[in-house]
Amino acid sequence: MSASIFSVPVNWTSATLGDDEEGLSYDQIDKLSISNLGQGSKRFWVHIGMAYVFTFWTFYVLYHEYKVITTMRLHFLANQNRRPDQFTVLVRNIPADPDETVGEHVEHFFAVNHREHYLSHQVVYNANTLASLVEKKKGLQNWLVYYENQHAKNPEKELIIKTGLWGLWGEKVDALQHYKTTIEELCKQEDEERQKVISDPKAIMPAAFVSFNSQWGAAVCAQTQQTSNPTVWLTEWAPEPRDVYWPNLAIPFVELSVRRLIMAVALFFLTFFFMVPIALVQSVANLDDIERVLPFLKPIIERNGPRSVIQGFLPGIALKIFLIFLPTILMAMSKIEGHVSLSGLERRTASKYFLFIFVNVFLGSVVAGTAFQQLNSFIHQSTNK
Repeated sequence: MSASIFSVPVNWTSATLGDDEEGLSYDQIDKLSISNLGQGSKRFWVHIGMAYVFTFWTFYVLYHEYKVITTMRLHFLANQNRRPDQFTVLVRNIPADPDETVGEHVEHFFAVNHREHYLSHQVVYNANTLASLVEKKKGLQNWLVYYENQHAKNPEKELIIKTGLWGLWGEKVDALQHYKTTIEELCKQEDEERQKVISDPKAIMPAAFVSFNSQWGAAVCAQTQQTSNPTVWLTEWAPEPRDVYWPNLAIPFVELSVRRLIMAVALFFLTFFFMVPIALVQSVANLDDIERVLPFLKPIIERNGPRSVIQGFLPGIALKIFLIFLPTILMAMSKIEGHVSLSGLERRTASKYFLFIFVNVFLGSVVAGTAFQQLNSFIHQSTNK
């Protein structure tokens, strides 16, 4: 609004569009725009000056805004309780040592290289089977609580379920007794699997969480290269325990690089060539093709109702279905890349989604559309112009 106070009078008082030049068409509203200024007019300095004014004003507002945000962030960090992850570093790709276990190797390495700040460590075990048992038990416990509530509301009603797939078929059993028995069996399996993981040397993965007695020591370790070989003893800030994505902790450095390269190529093709499968799906909505492949549907297709649905809704539905599954596909790609935290997976997925939308919506619709319009005007332009 403030720019209009200065620029609109400058544009309006110029008489460039007032001259009747041959082949020049314009509207009255164009006299308010910069197009009303003549070539070489000194009035352009007004627009340049306003651009500088708004640029410096934007910098000033951003500076003060981020100053407030930084102050609030520092105040939050200074007043919150200390968390274990602030003193802990995740170490990956620990090299094997024939004379020491992984735990002994980690302790010896950090006791020598970070002797002033090293406190303790915890090696990572491959407990994916144990984790699946725990998740299964949680689901059964939820069902047990549900049926216990149902029984409390109506004690006389007998609660019967089927043990088959999705409870649709199978042997009929008492729900409460079935879930209690199944949970007890899972608890025994958990104990056995836990003992197996602890006693099996092969279950120890080449990764560990190393704790320090100061945030300074943890920061130095997390942000520096530990050895001359950049592919071993990889360190980074440890995520919170609830934020760790355990399956990716044991991925070797070389495999990690290959995975990310493959996913980068896959993201490129997904982003720039996604219209190919969409076009194939939408081609199904072509009524001529449907009548040729399925001639028995011709009487139905020729009706106005089905024809309108096929031509008006099917192409859009195909695109909507693809966009619904797109976040799931991008999340799977982020997991394959090897990120070790759930928040990191979400950030990478969001960045991929933004890139996809930016390329296909902004560049595809705006830039490409304008380019095709210009190309069409050049092709059909008269040779006399």
